[in-house]
Amino acid sequence: MAGGNAIRGTRVGAGPMGEAERGEAAPRRRVPFWCASGHETEVSFASDAEVPELWDCPRCGLPAGQDEAAPPPAPRTEPYKTHLAYVRERRSDADGDALLEEALAKLRARRGL
Repeated sequence: MAGGNAIRGTRVGAGPMGEAERGEAAPRRRVPFWCASGHETEVSFASDAEVPELWDCPRCGLPAGQDEAAPPPAPRTEPYKTHLAYVRERRSDADGDALLEEALAKLRARRGL
């Protein structure tokens, strides 16, 4: 090593940190979760923490539960709806025709037709 520095690329205080520097780790428990695709995910929780009923699978994104035999079903996704589709849900064709006629009557009255 010609003219090199022995501690090059490190910083002061860098080194392996152990239990002595960080303190003791909290007691933990590992809880398995299964999704509808059959993926198993083990999540680590503090022993006194409340375990959630569902967990998102990191592989496929489906909800995962703690029962391997009966994992939660995939959520039902609603198809994209246009503004017109939402309007048609609220009003019938007869209501739409009545509103159109009312608007046309106002327009004609304003134009003097």
